[in-house]
Amino acid sequence: MRKKLFWGFIIIVISIPLLMWLAWMITPNTRLVIAIIDKTVLTKNGQEHISLNWVLNNEKYTKTSDKAYEVSRDYFGFFPEDNENFQLKGLERFPYPKLDQLSEDADLVYFTDTYGIYNNEWFKKGDVNERSGILYGGLGDKDIYLLQKMKEKNKLIIAEFNTIGSPTAYRNRKEFEEMFKMKWTGWTARYFDNLNIRENKEIPAWLIRNYKNAHGGSWPFKKSGIAFVNDNDQVVILEQDTHLNISMPYIITSEEFQDEFSLPERIKYPFWFDVIVPDENINRAVSRFQISANDKGLAQLKEFGIPSSFPAVLNHSGPDYDFFYFSGDFADNPVSFNSSYFKGIGFFKGFFYDKRSVIERRSFFWNYYRPLLTTILDEYYNEKM
Repeated sequence: MRKKLFWGFIIIVISIPLLMWLAWMITPNTRLVIAIIDKTVLTKNGQEHISLNWVLNNEKYTKTSDKAYEVSRDYFGFFPEDNENFQLKGLERFPYPKLDQLSEDADLVYFTDTYGIYNNEWFKKGDVNERSGILYGGLGDKDIYLLQKMKEKNKLIIAEFNTIGSPTAYRNRKEFEEMFKMKWTGWTARYFDNLNIRENKEIPAWLIRNYKNAHGGSWPFKKSGIAFVNDNDQVVILEQDTHLNISMPYIITSEEFQDEFSLPERIKYPFWFDVIVPDENINRAVSRFQISANDKGLAQLKEFGIPSSFPAVLNHSGPDYDFFYFSGDFADNPVSFNSSYFKGIGFFKGFFYDKRSVIERRSFFWNYYRPLLTTILDEYYNEKM
């Protein structure tokens, strides 16, 4: 009897993923032409847009009737090659008539990252945690032109963290802000589980140096916390207990949008994000970042003009244009692309992340980014295509 139970269990374990894969295989493709722009691709695994491709593949959204999107090929931006070689295949190489044609052909555009590639990162000369001259990056004139054309044609536009941050030129940043009725405050931030600079090598050297320069060489922080940096190199550190009741930033979603986008009420976000201010007569905040600061922390934020609550997902949907802005680095998550080939894989999402880890980001992908983007794409396709 035990032997039969054992083999029965083995058959079930093998058959479930096989059936999930077969179900994915027989699901029909849905053609959806997406112009993906990613200027921060250090390796061919396309880390800055892999989460987007995961959703496209799992949902069977394809670039043609029979061809799926490839992570290493189907985007505009920086293309890494071997031996420090690279190719630049961004929108800047196109004449304006080609961009007009692209705006006709594409159903939507998604700017996953424009931060770019810096010399220290690519040529591996010097400390990668130090700033160096930029090799490629920033929101360019041709990018702005395509965005304007897509908006005029009422095509879906999605952008996220750092689209208009450094190294984007001031003029192009202002054009983007005016186009979509939002403003970047100039502040970017990230959670660190350990602010002890002797122990945590993830903290950028330039961030430490800029803080010390403004505080007489002092760096008193030892616990977890959030580092805010603005475009004038000012640094504000909020530390657990000293300034924060809860050091982890959380994304909060109201009941209305939980239902609309299948989102949790509250989820941690331990990575990079920017602080934006929307025109709320034009846009709606689907979710908001919440910084749980105590009185001392709130005073610090007020001194530097940083709100303790600000949009995490901004949206405008109407007859004029459809636009989403994600204030975090949402498309950058350490997910396994292979899992996207199984229909219904979301039922087993709890096996793909460790809740005990404070800084893990896979749970954000499974519980927030995946349902959010899937809902956005499905609704757009069903209503507009």
